[in-house]
Amino acid sequence: MSNTVTDSKFLTGSARFVESRTGASAAVKEFGRKIFPAHWSFMLGEVALYSFIVLLLSGTFLTLWFKPAMGEMHYEGSFAPLRGVEMSEAYASTLNISFEIRGGLFLRQLHHWAALLFMAALSLHALRIFFTGAYRKPRELNWIVGVALIAMGMAAGFTGYSLPDDLLSGNGLRIIDGLLKSIPLVGTYVSFFLFGGEFPGTDIVSRLYTMHIMLVPAVLIALIGVHLMFVVIHKHTQWPGAGHTEKNVVGEPVLPTFAAKGGGFLFMIFSLLCLIAGLFTINPIWNYGPYDPSPVSAGTQPDWYIGWMDGFLRLMPGWLEFYIAGYPISFNIFSALLVAAVLFGAMIAWPFFEAWLTGDHRDHNILERPRNNPTRTAVGVAATVWYLVMWAAASGDLIAVFFHMSLNDVTYVLRTLFFLGPILGYIVTRRVCLGLQRKDRELVLHGIESGQIIRLPHGEYQERHIAVDPHARWKLTAFESPAPVPARANAKGVVPRSERVRAKFAQFFFENRVEPVTKDELDAAHHDHHGEVEGGHDAELAGAGHGELPKGH
Repeated sequence: MSNTVTDSKFLTGSARFVESRTGASAAVKEFGRKIFPAHWSFMLGEVALYSFIVLLLSGTFLTLWFKPAMGEMHYEGSFAPLRGVEMSEAYASTLNISFEIRGGLFLRQLHHWAALLFMAALSLHALRIFFTGAYRKPRELNWIVGVALIAMGMAAGFTGYSLPDDLLSGNGLRIIDGLLKSIPLVGTYVSFFLFGGEFPGTDIVSRLYTMHIMLVPAVLIALIGVHLMFVVIHKHTQWPGAGHTEKNVVGEPVLPTFAAKGGGFLFMIFSLLCLIAGLFTINPIWNYGPYDPSPVSAGTQPDWYIGWMDGFLRLMPGWLEFYIAGYPISFNIFSALLVAAVLFGAMIAWPFFEAWLTGDHRDHNILERPRNNPTRTAVGVAATVWYLVMWAAASGDLIAVFFHMSLNDVTYVLRTLFFLGPILGYIVTRRVCLGLQRKDRELVLHGIESGQIIRLPHGEYQERHIAVDPHARWKLTAFESPAPVPARANAKGVVPRSERVRAKFAQFFFENRVEPVTKDELDAAHHDHHGEVEGGHDAELAGAGHGELPKGH
């Protein structure tokens, strides 16, 4: 009993000490009451966060043994096939981590798989935000933070991928050297300063190491902190549903429910990554050997989140190189940097472009179903197809071998898809979204076809319909379908050119649309369908019953 009292006094005293100096209880109380919706799509951000935690833990272990130096030495380690081979200290230390440090190979692979999962979850999270319109006011800045996270994740992945100084990473650095040198006027100077001389130089590994373990992680941690801060400030978005409004969040509080579930999910992600790292080999540097500028390995590709830029380089024809005033312009190489700038620039500008297009500057906390904004969804699919074509081109040689095709034929096919793929993706996606919207209207107005035929007293035969569940009806009708806003005159009564351009874009984006069902339409439809089931056993088959439409419909 005395020990219990002593422990209680110690805990109470410690809590009072911390509270008197930090005031932490107010922050814990405020944050602990934050509500997070319980929907699987919101877990993509959690997967990225937990993968980043695994990255930090495994990376800390690797820094204790890795030597970021390019001094030449002869390998005398335990991997017999490479004994006596001249290599850099960085490559030798990576071999030692893989074969001589207990658990080293496992931690190397855990670190690499966690990086891949981090970028995959981050990319899917960004796609979810785009397709549901979660980037709209007041979350434009948080969207930009997310785009910066993707860019810094690519930087972290590439700097880490290049550290072992094996043949594969050396070829990747050779491509970066070519990209830098293709920058007009200043390219050769930038490459010289980065590599500490002519490629490959003697300082690149140590410089990339500093970036990989200090600068890039610091920026990533800061961006993640800002991102989470904005989530708390703006509250969480949520899917449309009964009781879900722009001014509330329906879900679970952080303490204790969400925190407990999140902690369990963290260990599930950790366990999954450990299982993959223990069973599946990734980046077997001992098969590639140390970097040598003379050989080029076939059948190797960079990690998928970098591969799209490599694929673009493979698609570009070599004749796109010319001279201006005696200066060479290697557009066939430099254009890869332009494509990256266009992609990330478009992602940053999109929220502001859409707000300018619609003239809608309201706060939006309710997400949109992708089908209810056909043009945005079609643009997103077109951009995704464009990205995937470049990504596939990075494996053009493997595609040619697998399908027994000429490498030139594969390149020509992918070049065609580079231009036609996004157009086809846009057209098909937009038509599919409009078709799904019309199907939703049909379900709301006429219910679900039961397959039962009934005869009315006056002899007419009709199919019995089952009314849609009120909650499902809410989801199918609670959306806005903005009409294109025509060009408006300014205070002087003149329609500016920019306004006419905006009106044309708005006409293109919103001309073909499907209006949500109104209450009058629903009442009229139910009045006409005398055979509609509204209760009883048949209604339970589809969760029947009539509910009120969302306010405003």
